[in-house]
Amino acid sequence: MTNVLLAIDNGVATITLNRPEQGNGIDMPLAEELLAASEAVSADPTVRCVVLTGAGRMFCVGGDIAAFSAAGDQAGQFLKALADKLHESVLVLAAMAKPLIVVVNGPAAGAGLSLAAAGDVVLASEAAHFTAAYTAIGLTPDGGMSWTLPRLVGMRVAQEMILTNRRVSAAEAVTLGLITRAVAAESLAAEAAALAAKLSDAPMRALGAARWLLAEGQTHSLAVHLDLESQTIASAGAGPEGKEGVAAFLGKRKPDFRGV
Repeated sequence: MTNVLLAIDNGVATITLNRPEQGNGIDMPLAEELLAASEAVSADPTVRCVVLTGAGRMFCVGGDIAAFSAAGDQAGQFLKALADKLHESVLVLAAMAKPLIVVVNGPAAGAGLSLAAAGDVVLASEAAHFTAAYTAIGLTPDGGMSWTLPRLVGMRVAQEMILTNRRVSAAEAVTLGLITRAVAAESLAAEAAALAAKLSDAPMRALGAARWLLAEGQTHSLAVHLDLESQTIASAGAGPEGKEGVAAFLGKRKPDFRGV
């Protein structure tokens, strides 16, 4: 893979969008490689935490508009195929039983904003900013933006961001709930690495189940969701992570979740 880089180190998989000269714009080769990388880290039992970031000074400017133009009269078919391929990656990353950290190293627009919003924990450079961008060129959202954004920032803010393309700074994005933290650019890599190390040492099965519960809670009634919680905590308690966590707590030692 060249448009997407994949590195795995000590349980942490880092997926890097790698078209820096094009602002990491998404064309079909990048979308296909992102799917391959997403499927690989999701299926790899040695991967305990996934980091998604971009190469260069941009996180992702969204779709490659030059590629849209080159499609000519086939633009509609091209955009459908490209969006479908991107959406496969979004679904894989959302469904995997391991946490996703998104490290927004620079501006995120269009589908770049959609990918940023997909993270469980999102760290952004203080120099980053976020723009929906689609309607500025006569298009509509993809990458899950119209589903994810209202759930993160509320419908009213999502309406403004998508309909007016107002640029949101990293500082405001924290206030809105779009990202987790804004970090000085020079500290971003170190803070992301520390967070990834912490999550990779955490109980992976429990994190995966908690991730699933949070997603399911968006659509279920309280009664249904309480039943899911009771089933999930019972399963966790009976499993090796729960046993190790309880034993470590009672033994006043640090749990070793990697060893179970």
